[in-house]
Amino acid sequence: MSLRKGENAALAARPVKLSVSVRGLAADISALLLGVDGKVRGDNDLVFYNHPVQDGVSIDGQTVTADLSRVPQSVDRVVIAVSADPQQPGAVFTAAPTLTVTQAGASDLSFTAPDFTSAETVVVVAELYRRTGSWRLRAVGQGYASGLAGLATDYGVDVEPEQPVAPAALVPRPVPGTSGAVRSAVDLAKVERRAPGLAAPVRQAGQVLADRGIAERRAAVYLILDHDWHMEELYESFAVQAFAERVLALSANLDDDGTVPVVFSSRDEPFLEEIGLDNYRGRIGQLHTQIDWGWGNVAASMRRAVGHYQESGAADPAFIVTQVGDEPWDKAEIRSLLQNTASLGVFWLFVGFGRGKLAFYKNLNASASATFTNVAFYDAGKNPGSVPDERFYTSLVQAFATWIRSPA
Repeated sequence: MSLRKGENAALAARPVKLSVSVRGLAADISALLLGVDGKVRGDNDLVFYNHPVQDGVSIDGQTVTADLSRVPQSVDRVVIAVSADPQQPGAVFTAAPTLTVTQAGASDLSFTAPDFTSAETVVVVAELYRRTGSWRLRAVGQGYASGLAGLATDYGVDVEPEQPVAPAALVPRPVPGTSGAVRSAVDLAKVERRAPGLAAPVRQAGQVLADRGIAERRAAVYLILDHDWHMEELYESFAVQAFAERVLALSANLDDDGTVPVVFSSRDEPFLEEIGLDNYRGRIGQLHTQIDWGWGNVAASMRRAVGHYQESGAADPAFIVTQVGDEPWDKAEIRSLLQNTASLGVFWLFVGFGRGKLAFYKNLNASASATFTNVAFYDAGKNPGSVPDERFYTSLVQAFATWIRSPA
């Protein structure tokens, strides 16, 4: 059975083998044993060629074997990663690794992620995770430009530093026609230290902002997430987590505090928390389990975000990214909120992904009489993770760039 990015499959509580094949470069496979907080319990939870066995998980060449019956209860997830050989300077992934999963008594599974284009040096291929007392496999296919040491540090492992990263690797390419480098609100060296896995998307988002002439503009970035029952699969498949990480990378270019307030839209009162450079790994999964599924109250979530923005006393405008998966039931209230916030310096981007109907959001500015100058819609499809970074960020910011450059 072939898996697509974000899909998952059930596993039995017995040994499972995960073998990785890589084309075009020498690479090493490793595994990280993570607790419920998304961090390792200690440095020994990085399993690699110099430490090949830990708590039922072992490495042999290009294969990880996890005896799921022996993995301690304190381990919530096992992340499988493959990294370019550090002895090959400049080596990066282009063709994605192929994963083959075998377990006695079950059909073999395979997964090949989309190819990579952003100088990725490490790829999280898959993860084993607990779900209601059972084990499951998730196809991840997420690339990072930080190397194994950077990825391990991101998960809480204290590792010896490798060779210093060249300054050029921390700065996006200059924009044609400009004399300086693109500047992020959060220093890129700080991103490399605090969240190396986000360095590549931060650079890509910064380049898109620069291409649209707003690299120096600042905004308070917010994220509203749909928590309707029909979104359950997208939370489970890592799609919502990956989407939130991309918004956080954009925020690093616009907002200097390194955090994004996140509002979950569900049947209850809107639930507001934060995702940041220091805690983003698995953060959405940790937060959303604290609230029930239900028909989303989009208008209430919008009011919660605006209230937080006004209470913060921020001088910069607000860029509120609102993920929606279906038609709202409170349409009149949403239209009223859009009109009333136009004078507050709030820009709304509705991002549609999922399997619901989105005609309301698509048509907000479809008529000639539409007056929502602070509103845009982006249809990211059923799986926004498959959209390349440059195209994703272009779609995310193009209407916002026009709005923020317009005279007040």
